[in-house]
Amino acid sequence: MSIKNIRLEVMQFLEKNVDSFVDQYLIPVEKIWQPTDFLPNSQSDTFFDEVKELREIAKELPYDFWVTLVGDTITEEALPTYESWLMDVEGIDNVERNGWSKWIRQWTGEENRHGDMLNKYLYLSGRVNMREVEMTTQHLINDGFDIGTGRDPYKNFVYTSFQELATYVSHNRVAQMAKKYGDNKLSKMCKMIAGDEMRHHHAYSEFVNRIFQVDPSEMMLAFQYMMKAKIVMPAHFLRESGEKISTAFEQFSDSAQRIGVYTAADYVDIMQKLIDKWEIDKITGLTDEAEKARDYLMKLPGRMAKISERLVIPQESHIFKWVEPARL
Repeated sequence: MSIKNIRLEVMQFLEKNVDSFVDQYLIPVEKIWQPTDFLPNSQSDTFFDEVKELREIAKELPYDFWVTLVGDTITEEALPTYESWLMDVEGIDNVERNGWSKWIRQWTGEENRHGDMLNKYLYLSGRVNMREVEMTTQHLINDGFDIGTGRDPYKNFVYTSFQELATYVSHNRVAQMAKKYGDNKLSKMCKMIAGDEMRHHHAYSEFVNRIFQVDPSEMMLAFQYMMKAKIVMPAHFLRESGEKISTAFEQFSDSAQRIGVYTAADYVDIMQKLIDKWEIDKITGLTDEAEKARDYLMKLPGRMAKISERLVIPQESHIFKWVEPARL
């Protein structure tokens, strides 16, 4: 049987548990928070006072913070790219509306609230050029992404396990910083988003865990492949209006590193967490090739940590069209 057919068989085997995954890791629409719960209420008589207060507090937040928050928002707003990509993964069938497609639709429904909430906050804050933000978002959706997984479910679930934890780290750090600067409402918003990301991370990492139980060698090779290729962020094709895809993502990434929101050390830490979570050192029944892949994975965080210590982040902030320093 071909590798592709085995993967399809494994996905069909796991599909029987999709309803329990939905119940365990997702929250019903009527019970989960919505963006309006944390934003000024436009139906209230106090709406304008609430907006005025939000704008006053927003004045205290520094340049790199705004760049990071805008980049996080744009990443969340490019959700159509992520849903359409995952719907095309082997074993996920939206035409037949199989169990996996139900998971993707409901995961997407939860994720959609994140961009909604952050976008409204940015708009009300008056601190950013929303037209530039909107153009960058449209460019990012137009350009799509290439995360190096192909249609392989094993590689895609490694990617989502990693990426959901990375977005948890980023939103959680932004929440901590917002609180430090006295913006408790923004802090609460980012905290709520971070909570969703952590739940989703637990789900995708459990999918990988289940695959390790039934197809350990191929899952090990897929994990090694993704770590060797390196996890690219969903917004790696980021660009500003009138620009080509070039260095904008690196410059956004530098801002996030400068203020400690998401760093090279975090990347290594997430890799180690996945190795520990999936108990890579204890997996048995591996082929010779998969054993070599395991050896590679066990040594990788130590090697990457040494490289990350040598990274030099530019001290000067790149001036983005989204955030004009004169406005801050």
